[in-house]
Amino acid sequence: MTKRLKIAAAAALLALFAAGSALTGEIKTLRGDQPVQDNSEASDVPVYREGGVHERNYRQQPPLIPHRIEKYEVDLKVNQCLRCHDWSNAKKMGAPQVSETHFIDRSGKRLDQVAGTRWFCTQCHVPQTDAKPLVDNLFTPATQAR
Repeated sequence: MTKRLKIAAAAALLALFAAGSALTGEIKTLRGDQPVQDNSEASDVPVYREGGVHERNYRQQPPLIPHRIEKYEVDLKVNQCLRCHDWSNAKKMGAPQVSETHFIDRSGKRLDQVAGTRWFCTQCHVPQTDAKPLVDNLFTPATQAR
């Protein structure tokens, strides 16, 4: 049986090599003949707006982050956002508390810690910045409910 396995593996490697050598033609890019632009000295680098609160444009819009977060560690085991925003720390740190909705799992069960579905903050929350829009946008905010 091991002899057959070795022969099959060798045949698979030979087929991969043959397929790879068939690709000796010229590789074309989606960009066509356009050269890559050098943006290393871009003057329109976004300026972070430290502090303050950004107005929300629609109901249930996630709040924007009013501070830098580049060096924050957020992975499967650590979430540095919770150092300030967890319910036990928010008041003494002067930070907004994580919403109660973040403590409910998919099945509707209330938890004592942030639900796994809400663990990665930057999936929804982004830093405030005065960056130019990347594309034209015709979005208009919803009217305020009274």
